[in-house]
Amino acid sequence: MSRPEEGFDLQLYLSVSGHSVSAALIQETPVFKLIYFVSRTLQGAEERYSQVEKVALAFLTAAWRLRPYFQSHQVVVRTNHPVARILRKPDLAGRMVSWSIELSEFGLRFEPQGSIKGQHLADFAAELPLATEPSVWNLNVDGSLDKRGAGAGIVLEGPNGLLVEQAISFTFQLSNNQAEYEALISGLLLAAELDIQHLECRMDSQLVVGHINGTFQVKDNHLLRYYHKVSDLIKAFDTFRIIHVPREQNSRADLLSKLTHSRGNSQITSVIKTKLEQPLLETCTTSITPPTTDWRQDIIQLIIQQEQGARVSATDSKRIARFTFVGDDLYRCGYTTPLLKCLSGEEAKYVMQELHHGICGSHSGKRTLRAKILRAGFYWPTIEQDCKEFVQKCISCQSHGHDTRIPSSELMAIIAPWLFAQWGMDITGPLPLAKGQCKYLLVAIDYFTKWIEAEALATRYDSQ
Repeated sequence: MSRPEEGFDLQLYLSVSGHSVSAALIQETPVFKLIYFVSRTLQGAEERYSQVEKVALAFLTAAWRLRPYFQSHQVVVRTNHPVARILRKPDLAGRMVSWSIELSEFGLRFEPQGSIKGQHLADFAAELPLATEPSVWNLNVDGSLDKRGAGAGIVLEGPNGLLVEQAISFTFQLSNNQAEYEALISGLLLAAELDIQHLECRMDSQLVVGHINGTFQVKDNHLLRYYHKVSDLIKAFDTFRIIHVPREQNSRADLLSKLTHSRGNSQITSVIKTKLEQPLLETCTTSITPPTTDWRQDIIQLIIQQEQGARVSATDSKRIARFTFVGDDLYRCGYTTPLLKCLSGEEAKYVMQELHHGICGSHSGKRTLRAKILRAGFYWPTIEQDCKEFVQKCISCQSHGHDTRIPSSELMAIIAPWLFAQWGMDITGPLPLAKGQCKYLLVAIDYFTKWIEAEALATRYDSQ
């Protein structure tokens, strides 16, 4: 183990096995050296974690034990696992939510693993070898519909046993074929978010598979819109293949789709849980360029740079750690608050008008107005100052506010003719016991010069 050099980045490598997780912290420049190595044996239920959860646990273990290094240096996480994108998803479930929040305080940067120097890390590199051939991900999706509701299950399996599961519940009316299409679209969107290039999809719906492969004709107009949506999403992958499999070979995705709307909802152990309140076809995506004065533009540019692998400073990484994308909208994550939608200046002004003197407004004060905005799910950096200025400028609040009305009285002036001619005296106490058993204080002030004299007393009737 060596001491790291100041001013140079540290590299973190993660390793996961069936019974343990490990992490190695090294510094490649100016001289390659091993800084620290941590390992943890999985206990009990931890051995049954999915591959994604084990990678996140290794990441969290390293952050706990190597916290001083994480705080004093820029740490670059070298891994081929899409753990960074998964931790930034807003619809995480279970333990992954708390882990994501704990890791958000560090300004971390993620890069592909690449080559590893040093023979002492040979075993470490064996777990995540450099792929010579493009890895193909397997996507199993299934949609279900019964009397209790509709849902979808997505199982995305990658190399080295990496498994990402997503359970989706639908709160709107749809048919069984529409549920299958919704499941397929959600699976393709999840794969696109993880930057997967080669994908093989498996479904037990012969109709949907026939539509995509061209063996069946799409006759329903509504399903035709789903077909075009899927066709557009497929273009994002270098290679794509969809095949029909029996339901027995798609059992895990089928189970997830049914558990989403069953009474035993607590049995779902998937990493990502989502609830859709409208079809994905009705989610209109618009490309609107925000104005240059919009504070969100800097955050969006930094997030895009970080996702593209560009170098981002530690200060900027910590600044954008609490922000995430949901579709094309920017949201802020908090410890106790839900996802808060980030607003521009004009949108913030409209929200304050509606909540302060809108149809349900009550002309509340600045603190109450700020609390209402947060409960409604909105955020912008200057929310407290803007609420204060908005309330102060409200004409109705100034006209009908509850002003304190004190009866008028004539002011009585105290005139001191010269220096030390008139004094004001008072005694205060008892105070905490001081030196000499003194617990009272005698204070005198001259009215002309405001000169102050103080004397400590043991009793209120001290002769001194």
